[in-house]
This record gives sequence, C-alpha cells and structure tokens, in this order.
Amino acid sequence: MARYELDLVAVFRKNGPSAAWPVDARNPDELVQRLAAGGHFVPLPKEPAALANVLEVSLVDFLLEEAGKLPGTKAERGTERGYPDLEFSGPVFKGAYHAVDVKVARRNKSGLSTQSRITLYTGNTYFRYPSLHWPGTFRPFADYASHLDLIAIYTLDESIPGRIRDLELLVQEPWRIASEQRSSTTREYIGAVQRLNDLREGKGAFATEGEFYKYWRSYRFKIGPTVQQQLDRLLLAAKTNS
Repeated sequence: MARYELDLVAVFRKNGPSAAWPVDARNPDELVQRLAAGGHFVPLPKEPAALANVLEVSLVDFLLEEAGKLPGTKAERGTERGYPDLEFSGPVFKGAYHAVDVKVARRNKSGLSTQSRITLYTGNTYFRYPSLHWPGTFRPFADYASHLDLIAIYTLDESIPGRIRDLELLVQEPWRIASEQRSSTTREYIGAVQRLNDLREGKGAFATEGEFYKYWRSYRFKIGPTVQQQLDRLLLAAKTNS
C-alpha cells in the first residue's frame, strides 16, 4: 500500500461548457488542468458513504493490480455488500485463504478521531456463525487463515473536486482495533475504536484475539425475520450435508 497514489480527481463530464478539442497534454497533471479549464469536472460526492464507495473501488483496484504482479498469488474481488472485499489465495499461500476488508472513515473536526465508528463485521450473520456459508461471501468465516482490515482515513475538503485530503492508510487485524461498542444503534454491527492513535497502534478494547471473539460471539445481537429465515436454511443445509 506504500505505492498507492490517490488519483481520484473528479467525476468526468463528457460535454464541458468550455470544451475545445482536441485536448493535448504532456503529462497527467497538465491533462487535469486542461480538463478542469474546459469544464469537464464535477466534484466527487461529499456524502460519507458515497465517497467511501468511490475510494474503496480505487483501493481494491490497486490491490488487484499489485497482486497480479506476484507469482503464485490469486486475488478476487468480493460483492459490494458481502465479505470480504478481497480474497487472497494461490500456491504462494499453500492452500490457505486470506480475507482483506477495506474500511474508509472521515476524520472529525479535531483531527484526532474518526467522525463515526468503523464497522468491522456484521455481528449476527457470518461472524456469529463462522462455520456457515452465508450469501454474499466466498466461503465460511472460519475458513480464512487470517482477516485484515485496510483502513483509509481522510479529511474532507469541499474546496477541491476530489474532496479527499491527507489520506492515511492503515493495516490492522480487526480484533486489535475492536471496541466494545456497536457502530450503529439500528444495525447489528461490531464497531472499532475511534481515536486515530489507537487505530494506528492497534490499541483496541481487547488484550487478545480470544477475548475479542468471546465477547462479540456472546453479544446479544438481534436477528430479524429475514436473517432468521436465512439462518434456518443454512443450518438445515449444514445438518443435511453432515
């Protein structure tokens, strides 16, 4: 990730009001200047979820490209709402599968914490029942040899079309940055700590991975009718196949 360069400039607008064709440029920076002058840019969305989706795609694309350069490595993109965002496997991993999930968070006004809690896992489905193969996942949670989070922290800058300033990338095991709080009052999500220094240093609420799993696997998450129906089907299928 040290080689990643943020190159999200703006949304391209095909018919700029001041367009003059052809557009000649000697390098990417000059191209950006000419397209901006021609009115071809619309700012990226500033709404946190929308901007996060754009940045996530860029980060996953970069990792897929980098993985393609490594002999014996296979990387596959996950579904938009599934887990994980990327799965790594291949001969170099000797048959093991590794999960990488991308998280994006905005700094708060003080610059010391994230504006809201990062969501680590959905607590009442694949995390709570790790041996079941839930829809939207490559395989059961327990089948992964490791779980990693790639965390992108940014400051919102509404004065630039790219919106993102001071991008910081962190890589942590989820349990190391977990809190004892949910990340949503309405959804069954496991939340991370919010202080940036704690995220950087992996100083969550749990001293060991075992403590993390014991706490959150025993947490009383709610299970709605739809999730319960899915769970019943998966449990029946697992019993039938055993």
